[in-house]
Amino acid sequence: MSSPEKIALVTGANRGLGKETARQLAQAGYHVVLTSRSAAGQAVADEYRAAGLSVDFHPLDVADGQSIGELTDYLTANYPHLDVLINNAGIHYDTFQNTLNADFAIVEEAIHVNTIGPWRLSKALIPLLQKSAGGRIVNVSSSSGSFADSWPGTPAYSISKAALNMLTLKLAADLADTPILVNSVCPGWVRTEMGGEAAPRSVAEGAASIIWAALLPEGGPTGGFFRDGERVSW
Repeated sequence: MSSPEKIALVTGANRGLGKETARQLAQAGYHVVLTSRSAAGQAVADEYRAAGLSVDFHPLDVADGQSIGELTDYLTANYPHLDVLINNAGIHYDTFQNTLNADFAIVEEAIHVNTIGPWRLSKALIPLLQKSAGGRIVNVSSSSGSFADSWPGTPAYSISKAALNMLTLKLAADLADTPILVNSVCPGWVRTEMGGEAAPRSVAEGAASIIWAALLPEGGPTGGFFRDGERVSW
């Protein structure tokens, strides 16, 4: 497969923030590999290609090591490098429970998808990111995972996102001698299936916050937590 100059991968791109992030990256001139656990991602890729955008689809379950391995093999066989990795896939905004009545099956699944998934995928794709002139890893986090700004409830989601923020710090430190920049982004409270219709921000606004971190110039910040290009508290 011939490869364009700039290549990005977005997880959980079949709907919501992931879908819009993929669209905005493609509009910015990237070839985007859309991934999702469901076949709905293929329909999104078809829709975007019909609109003239450069996109591809590959299935991915970030909680499944074999699925990550298959995606890695596909990317390695078809692309010479990877410029941007958007770790967007996430589950279980668990407003229905707290730490005292939590269902640990839900907690464990949230941690597997929201924290270990991005960790495992990032580790697998580092060799391709290192072949980029300046790779970017964007971990889509949330203020619910901030020690300063979180709120009662949603223990599975909040704790998994706090751990994702620590992953950002550790990855950035371990990649400090490379051009790869690693940051967490809070897209804000967005009108997605998870955020609900009462959310004040559009999906496009939330995705724009993610895009900012994906398009950081050489020498940009790394190991930070941002919303709309501004640092927010851990």
